[in-house]
Amino acid sequence: MPTPPMLAEIESVKAAYAALNRNDVPTFVTLLDPQIERIEPSDIPGAGTIRGLEAVRAHIVQARDTWAEGGCTPEKLTVMGDRVVAHVHVRVRLKNETAWREGHTTDVFTFKNGKVIHFRTFFDERQAKEWLGAWSPMSTW
Repeated sequence: MPTPPMLAEIESVKAAYAALNRNDVPTFVTLLDPQIERIEPSDIPGAGTIRGLEAVRAHIVQARDTWAEGGCTPEKLTVMGDRVVAHVHVRVRLKNETAWREGHTTDVFTFKNGKVIHFRTFFDERQAKEWLGAWSPMSTW
């Protein structure tokens, strides 16, 4: 029985979020290509474009280390060509805060040879759609 296109990549993205939520960064980075490019919204402290596996790993360790509890839950995964688009519910409490931070992001993972070569986060779903070239007032994911 043939496997649906990108099924392995979808499972990799699910496993990556599970690893991130249990603070297992070594497992998370197994998804990434050595030439990974990570782009975060400018609203995040220390954000920008990070290139290379070691730099991205260090960035994830630093960011994840700020969490006291919580996680990122992919609510819907959509395949668009060589990309997996994750609609993510974020609910975390940082170590230096008592209040929870909660919201939604759209994460776009571009795959090459089974590994993520580009990983970009958007706080605004419309910006994600525009970046992907999929935006129209009638489009749905």
